[in-house]
Amino acid sequence: MQLDLPLTGVAVAAGEEMRRITLGDRIVPYLLRRGTRRTIGLSIDHRGLRVGAPRRTSLAEVEALIRRHGDWVVDKLDEWRTRRRPEPLAIVDGVRIPYLGGELTVRLALGANRPVWGADALTLYLKACAVPGAQLERALRERARELFAARLAHYAPLLGVDVPPLALSSARTRWGSCSRRTGIRLNWRLIHFPEAIVDYVVVHELAHLRQMNHSPRFWSLVETACPDYRAARVELQRLAAFIPHW
Repeated sequence: MQLDLPLTGVAVAAGEEMRRITLGDRIVPYLLRRGTRRTIGLSIDHRGLRVGAPRRTSLAEVEALIRRHGDWVVDKLDEWRTRRRPEPLAIVDGVRIPYLGGELTVRLALGANRPVWGADALTLYLKACAVPGAQLERALRERARELFAARLAHYAPLLGVDVPPLALSSARTRWGSCSRRTGIRLNWRLIHFPEAIVDYVVVHELAHLRQMNHSPRFWSLVETACPDYRAARVELQRLAAFIPHW
């Protein structure tokens, strides 16, 4: 689960209150303003989600409307988050990237476009015309697929489900998705995070094979295999800001 924190430090005036709502696997803070308006309105900018509502509107009505527009809210929040992305990382000999909670040194050498893994290093043997960034992503994807497959095989029996088909995704803000028909998709960029975070995302998606929701029953199921899931989902959001791109 992602924790959105765009409203930190926002001044709260009279008639306003800071609240949080769960939308799918996101905990989204929002500023609720009550006033003379006749309908509930939603707006999103660099400050986050802001909600205006008539004075006598119940909180249940407000949050029901936010949930009805949950996909729109999440998409717009993600748009603002990605507008100011960090500078691309130059893939040069000796560059270091986050890898499974540590650092991986990337070495470049002339060769036949193949990766060679060492203890704390990855050597990319490249043809003269090869693009190192593309070769690096390919190597990381292969390693990610191996790791994810192993973790799915480990946790599926613990959650009482069959090992599902696995596919990799390249989404910028979604770490995993689940379908009973097509299986589980996991973001290959999870390879940059500690294995405990990878395990949390794996457990989260496997649990959806039994509970296609985020109900208390779903979270109880997640907790059986990942007791520290609350800390893991917050750490996932923190680490997401440091993912390199090239």
